Amino acid sequence: MAAGTVVSRATGLIRTVLQAAALGTALLASTYNTANVVPMSIYTLLIGGALNSVLVPQLVRARAEQPDGGRAYEQRLVTLVLTVLAVGTGLAVWAAPQIVAVYTPDTPGNHAAFELTVVFARFLLPQIFFYGLYFILGQVLNARGKFGAMMWTPVLNNLVLIAMFGLYIGLLAGADRVEDLTRGQIGLLGVATTGGIALQGLALIPFVRASGFRFRPRFDWRGTGLRKSVAAARWTLLFVLANLAAMAVVTHYANAADQELPTAGAGYTAYSYAQTIWNLPQSIVTVSLVTALLPRMSRAVAEHRLDDLRADLSQGLRVSGVVIVPAAFFFLAFGPQLAELFFAHGAVDAASARPAGQMLQAFGLGLIPFSAQYLLLRGFYAFEDTRTPFWMAVWIAGANIVLATACHLWLPARWAVIGMAAAYSLAYGLGLLLTALLLRRRLAGRLDGRRLCRTYGKLVVSAAAAGGLGLLVARACAGVAVPAGWTAALTTAAGGATMVAAFVLVAKVLRVGELRSLPGLR
Repeated sequence: MAAGTVVSRATGLIRTVLQAAALGTALLASTYNTANVVPMSIYTLLIGGALNSVLVPQLVRARAEQPDGGRAYEQRLVTLVLTVLAVGTGLAVWAAPQIVAVYTPDTPGNHAAFELTVVFARFLLPQIFFYGLYFILGQVLNARGKFGAMMWTPVLNNLVLIAMFGLYIGLLAGADRVEDLTRGQIGLLGVATTGGIALQGLALIPFVRASGFRFRPRFDWRGTGLRKSVAAARWTLLFVLANLAAMAVVTHYANAADQELPTAGAGYTAYSYAQTIWNLPQSIVTVSLVTALLPRMSRAVAEHRLDDLRADLSQGLRVSGVVIVPAAFFFLAFGPQLAELFFAHGAVDAASARPAGQMLQAFGLGLIPFSAQYLLLRGFYAFEDTRTPFWMAVWIAGANIVLATACHLWLPARWAVIGMAAAYSLAYGLGLLLTALLLRRRLAGRLDGRRLCRTYGKLVVSAAAAGGLGLLVARACAGVAVPAGWTAALTTAAGGATMVAAFVLVAKVLRVGELRSLPGLR
């Protein structure tokens, strides 16, 4: 599972780098990226949140308790999911202009970009069905104790997109403006992007067959408990809706910045690329820890062992912090260099990549509360409480919308989306405080706060000192004569290596015991 996740993230990063080289970071790229974010959003809203939080646990229970090993329940659930997604996909394709209007305004000056986004959306919205196919088949495998295939098949999607963007760069003349994109280029981007997601889902079919699952459509849903399961997911669906509302507002404002400055690379595409890089430590470290800790925490709650739950939460926060805190300061120190290293190729020059780097800096320190809040929410899930996480999402989304609106109204277009990245970080900082207070109350007034504050204080001091030293080394290396285009690689490598070494040294001096959780530092 871990290997599949790492390879998937690595190939996904290569795909993003090639995508930036092919399409750039300005308005043209934002038409494609905006259309490409819509299918996952609609899938999650339709059934994705319910599938992961409620329906899959019901699937596991059915396999354990029902006389047929849950076979009939599996067939009914797969039939229900695919039916909902097929209908939802058809309606979404039909309503593509109205859906796109939520994410980007249709104005006289932006009409060409809006129309191109709608065309891309009609190519890409069928992904809704294939996302659902991938997740439901993956969960059927997980319920049977087969975890590897679901982690590896996204690599197939990434390979398809890597090949597509490589072909686009190598064989087709790149367009600089929305009006210059040809039907052939649009068709290649649209068909291959949806084809990659389709392959990702269809590739699981041989694995579920090998596990013993045989699909037979079953529409006898009455009296089988599915309605109760779906009703239990209402808070999770509302949680998803709150997050999607904030994302839609930010995307709308970021696209407005692209419209005002169509070649600056200071809008939605730069924001999404920066967020992709920023999210890597969280997706590899924190999510992996949560996957391991959540079953233990759930058992601790079931057996009324609050001290053990508290200890698991504290351990997860402290161990993840050893990676998350220095990663946050690394993004703060080296955001522009990273953006130039990854994105200043093909259609993007160093000046166009700079806004993405500044957004990465603005996101930077927000990685700490984002990761911690993600982990603390699992404390509520261990209590089978999905209502409180919904209200946390409402507060965070509300703060994000208010702050993003202020940036949109009061900052120049060149800096507005950078401000929105900082607003995202601030919103999660506020959300972390509120989540910690409520969970502390749930845990009889104790959350191991002193130990956590002491550890994180040491980690922040170590990372800040190391980041400052690394930045000085990077600036010294910036004057070294190297071949064109290699300055960013040299400064990032030299500064990053210095920062890692300094962080380990200072953390050891400050006796950060959790440092031993890192490989090679025991």
